[in-house]
Amino acid sequence: MADIIKGPKGVPDYIPPQSAAFLAVREALSAPARHAGYGYIELPVYEDTSLFVRGVGESTDVVSKEMFTFTDRGDRSITLRPEGTAGVMRAVIEHGLDRGQLPVKIWYAGPFFRAERPQHGRYRQLQQVGVEAIGSDDPALDAEVIALADEAYRSLGLRKYSLRLTTLGCAECRPPYRAKLQEFLAGLDLDEETRERARINPLRVLDDKRADVQRQLVDAPLQAHNVCDACAEHYALVKEYLELLGVAYVEFPRLVRGLDYYTRTTFEFDHPLLGAQSGIGGGGRYDGLMSDLGGAPLSGIGWGIGTDRTMIACDAEGLTVGDQARCDVYLVPMGREAKAYAVGLAGRLRAAGVRTDLAYGDRALKGAMKAADRSGARFAVVIGDRELAEGVLPLKSLATGDQESVAGDELVQIITTKLQEAARVAHA
Repeated sequence: MADIIKGPKGVPDYIPPQSAAFLAVREALSAPARHAGYGYIELPVYEDTSLFVRGVGESTDVVSKEMFTFTDRGDRSITLRPEGTAGVMRAVIEHGLDRGQLPVKIWYAGPFFRAERPQHGRYRQLQQVGVEAIGSDDPALDAEVIALADEAYRSLGLRKYSLRLTTLGCAECRPPYRAKLQEFLAGLDLDEETRERARINPLRVLDDKRADVQRQLVDAPLQAHNVCDACAEHYALVKEYLELLGVAYVEFPRLVRGLDYYTRTTFEFDHPLLGAQSGIGGGGRYDGLMSDLGGAPLSGIGWGIGTDRTMIACDAEGLTVGDQARCDVYLVPMGREAKAYAVGLAGRLRAAGVRTDLAYGDRALKGAMKAADRSGARFAVVIGDRELAEGVLPLKSLATGDQESVAGDELVQIITTKLQEAARVAHA
């Protein structure tokens, strides 16, 4: 017997019934964006490596340590996408969307790839839903984008997360702050690698998780306290609009995101029940990114939410997400003629939007009913010679055991009505 081939390390499989929760979370994360007029974009899974080097930042851990990069048959350097914003910006520039109606409002979903050490909720193939709003620096747009994520989490029933919010300044106020921070860092006892990081991108040092480094950073100057008047006004308006939208936030001036392109409004959603890996999503404004990639000097703001991590957050709060049932109706044919009838009936039910399965393999009644229970179906219909002859079928509720006789030509309509009533009660 051949050896079993296992999946790659750090790449989760989502199989039934867990996959139902995955689909439900992805749907919930994208629904608020769709309702706010965001259009869908399907991005390539890989891009030219230079896109991420220029767009994400050469000094970031993502680019310097975590990208899956390879040379293709044309001797081109290709990278599996580690994040979505740079790819969206490339597509917007390439297809001229920035020359049309602004802001360009986009959402996307799918797998992203980072060569990290796999941990619970931290995978080498991670799943995300993201939104981007490009072409306006209006602080009301910042608030909208953040509120979409908050609405998505709340629609799943999540309540124990918090929104961390800060501002990272702009091209005017960041250079003097950078010099001020570098001067502060120069006086600390840092190893050579950290000193080099401070030279290239001093903000990254603030994100250092080592206790001995954090102790030295207690009095470090923070960008949120060193912004220009325009950035301060922008940040104040973002907070005002968030309050109008009913979005609670905590100001967190030490917040540092892992990508270099963030400016001004920057945020992260944190869930304390997830331990050290507590971030479940985040994003911010990136006012210089499009011009860095060869496009017009347009501003933008967006976020990426981890589908995997949101599922873990739901589990941590004891939330059941998604319909675990594979079908609504399970047909049990007993005999050859009944099988032919059941096949046709399944087709009619499915055409009416009813999820339908049937017992294949001519199994005995007891085994077929066990399969019906395992399917999660609400109803079972046993079809035998007598039922066919009389034209009346037994419709059994698998939850209560109650059974009623239904005329065969009325079954589809009756089941559809019952399912609609059940859905109305569930959403009441």
